[in-house]
Amino acid sequence: MQQVPVSLLTLVAGVLVTLVSLWVGQATPLFPEQASEQAPLVDNFFRLMLTIGTALFIMVEGAIVIFMVKFRQKPGDETDGEPLEGNLSLEAFWTLVPAIIVIILGVYSVQVYTEMGGFAPGGLPEMAHHHTHPAPTVEMVAHQEGAGMSAMPPQAKYGIGANPSERGPADLTVSVSGMQYAWIFNYPDGIISGELHVPVGKRVQLNISALDVIHSFWVPQFRLKQDAIPGQPTELFFVATRVGDYPVVCAELCGAYHGGMRTRAVVHTEEDFERWVSENRIAQAPPDSEGLAIHLH
Repeated sequence: MQQVPVSLLTLVAGVLVTLVSLWVGQATPLFPEQASEQAPLVDNFFRLMLTIGTALFIMVEGAIVIFMVKFRQKPGDETDGEPLEGNLSLEAFWTLVPAIIVIILGVYSVQVYTEMGGFAPGGLPEMAHHHTHPAPTVEMVAHQEGAGMSAMPPQAKYGIGANPSERGPADLTVSVSGMQYAWIFNYPDGIISGELHVPVGKRVQLNISALDVIHSFWVPQFRLKQDAIPGQPTELFFVATRVGDYPVVCAELCGAYHGGMRTRAVVHTEEDFERWVSENRIAQAPPDSEGLAIHLH
């Protein structure tokens, strides 16, 4: 019986590994829905890594199984195996291939960051300079339902999408303060909310700070996560593309009730967002002092 050439077996195995890896990488059900312009960029990068990782896993585990079966000890064979010392071609292969893969992924990741709006506009000197800033000032703001807390962080200097030259000006800027165990959102015109409300299709910039310990602002459907660091403001930039409610969670262990540090991001149509702003501007407006005096008398 004629034996199948090793080269043909290698070709067939390579084709099968490629097809299976592409199928796993492209058809994976691991992702939640995409709700921002940045989400497809992250998903494509993850799919590439998953495809490469699947191929490497199949090849390595397949080689282990083949060697276990083909070169297992035969019954009654008590001799030692043939001593082997080095294989330059094999060592060069398993050194160069991973190095090339890492370089490709590194270049691709920089491209993804750039398309998401850059990372550090001020460079390392600016980042080091802003480490000397004091912690954000905390103000107690009274309103109809009790006392709320707002933080006015300094100008953020680094973060995902923090380079204006890459992503353009923001249509809406919101200051986000993380504390044990809540997120507080400060909007223009003095609006304060425990939820993030944004219009669909608009460029949104979050200036993020922490009032106590390190937190991490994460919206899975946006594929965006940014640390909130005491004394070091950060930025997060995104464009929401799908109307709906999405969970906002803290992704950094911040204390005993870390799991309860949750809120939601509400993406409105432009008309609904303007209505929400108008309603909250009226509801949170300070009482008229003259009217209050007349009422008291």
